Amino acid sequence: MAVVGAGIGGLRAAEALRDAGHDGPITVFGAEGHAPYSRPPLSKDLLAGQHGSDKIVLRATRDLGDVRWRLGEPVVACDLAARHLTTGDGAEVEFEGLVVATGVRSRRLSLAGPKIGRYALRGLDDALTLRPLLREGARLVVIGAGFIGCEVAATARRLGCEVTIVAPEQVPMERPLGFELGAMLMRRHLAHDVRFRLGRGVRALLGEDRVTGVVLTSGEVLGCDLVVEAVGSVPNVEWLTGNGLDLANGVNCDEFMRAEGRADVVAVGDVARFPNRMFEGVATRVEHWNIPLETARQAAPALLAGLADREPVGPAFAPLPVFWTHQFDIRLQSFGAPGLGLDDVRVLDGDLDEGPVVMGYHRAGRLVGIVGTGGPRQLLPHRARLLAEAAPTPREPIAG
Repeated sequence: MAVVGAGIGGLRAAEALRDAGHDGPITVFGAEGHAPYSRPPLSKDLLAGQHGSDKIVLRATRDLGDVRWRLGEPVVACDLAARHLTTGDGAEVEFEGLVVATGVRSRRLSLAGPKIGRYALRGLDDALTLRPLLREGARLVVIGAGFIGCEVAATARRLGCEVTIVAPEQVPMERPLGFELGAMLMRRHLAHDVRFRLGRGVRALLGEDRVTGVVLTSGEVLGCDLVVEAVGSVPNVEWLTGNGLDLANGVNCDEFMRAEGRADVVAVGDVARFPNRMFEGVATRVEHWNIPLETARQAAPALLAGLADREPVGPAFAPLPVFWTHQFDIRLQSFGAPGLGLDDVRVLDGDLDEGPVVMGYHRAGRLVGIVGTGGPRQLLPHRARLLAEAAPTPREPIAG
């Protein structure tokens, strides 16, 4: 069995295959030379120097001593008909079943100007490179006002950097959270002297050998020492081209995580685009912490069933997405799919200006997501309501 991708998705897939009864060989290929690690601390504790890289290593939930890890060996091509992979050094490796767990990479902007001083933050090496540059007085421009951009801005500001966020939205995190909550988070950033240039983009970078400034679409020039691009992600699917798969936005999967319904290929984690019965069966990619585990548990039994010429069976696949972000004194946690309910956002509990708050996101009058800034005691009743309202009814078993 071949697992391509040695991040959290690859680790959970290897565990799930063993849990599902596969006792044959498993080989995990990873482009990075690092063992699987947790990514959320990269923009927070690790970037701030509060954690070393040893603190973010992921621990397996079961013994995987018999799994072969080929780290630092990227897979660059795949022939599904012949069932073999090609690694970066040209070697060909045969497989019986394939798990796609290659995740995503940072999207980069096409900007004129120098390369030195431009950074993105997706992996451990990115964080270790950026960390020593965030020193007192350094001028940082963050392009992008999503979660990564705002977390990097908060971390850099705590380290004494001068920080400006540039983005086309009206408020930070408007796309995933809506205007009201984005405006509240913006006020928290402003209180910590983070500057914003919103409603505009970046035209070019200035400097001879390294970045010294950013030219905005408004014509304004921001002097800076470094730039962090946090403008989204791109699924790592190029190595799968030429196999007749739908790779338009990740690997298109069915409810069993099978790629195009194939018996011998599944995808897990944020590279997978799959239908979720909890949210009208809309096929989407979900880049949240719990999804690698949920999709791996769904995919592994389906893959083993397919290789045994059996149809997979199981309950309707309806994982509840969970994510959180920590910026300054705010810890924000979300359940569900707030992005589906941005046209109908309501305060469910608390006060948006004065204290902890829970926001509810509705679609056609039905609660589809909640986001809260308080603790579990405030969130749990609304999470229970979300599970009741968003769950598919009836939740009948599905077959392939």
